[in-house]
Amino acid sequence: MTTPTAEANILVIEDEPRVAEAIRHGLSQAGFHCEIAHTGEQGFFLLHRQHFDLCVLDLMLPGVDGLEILRTLRQSSVGTKVLILSARDSTEDRVVGLESGADDYLVKPFALAELLARVRILLRRHTAPPALVLEIADLRLDRSSRQVTRGDRRIELTPREHDILEYLLHNPGVVVNRNMLVRDVWHATERMTPIDNVIDVHMARLRRKVDGAGEARLLHTVRGVGFVLREPTAPETGE
Repeated sequence: MTTPTAEANILVIEDEPRVAEAIRHGLSQAGFHCEIAHTGEQGFFLLHRQHFDLCVLDLMLPGVDGLEILRTLRQSSVGTKVLILSARDSTEDRVVGLESGADDYLVKPFALAELLARVRILLRRHTAPPALVLEIADLRLDRSSRQVTRGDRRIELTPREHDILEYLLHNPGVVVNRNMLVRDVWHATERMTPIDNVIDVHMARLRRKVDGAGEARLLHTVRGVGFVLREPTAPETGE
């Protein structure tokens, strides 16, 4: 799978200077090329003048607002991925944003680590076709047959466990939080406490099946953040 590189070009349209600079710094440190627009008009101009792989878009902008930019972008068939970043946190706001053509929606205040994880996921979707076989270390998932093996051992998974593992394998080394699982695996628009409990049960069962006795650990919990599937040679963090 192709990994985003420093060649990925990202536009941040955000009118709050401190927020914009924090995002720019985080993206630059992660190896992305980043430009900032502080008004809707400036962002709209840049999107139609230059090529951007992804746009981080605030909704509440002076002048032209974010939804107007997004709708015009989609009407003109510009393929730039769009991650909405907004203080509007109702289910209705998220639905409107996604139905208007956004690829993802992140609510303020946000953790920079989650923003970076979502950016990487969107760029991976943009740069690589889905592989039929997903692998990390000796763990292998065949998407066509839905067969999962670790070494010579076959792993029997429930449909939901399979979907979770496939999502983690699509994002190796990326810390996936519960919000991301709710949105992309459960396909729910709102995270609730009962779903959190269900996620924890599924993850505990999946970990027991993936990491058998005597095998190097691949599936980890990062305390207070989420879950990550990574090569056993990487330093361990969390549980």
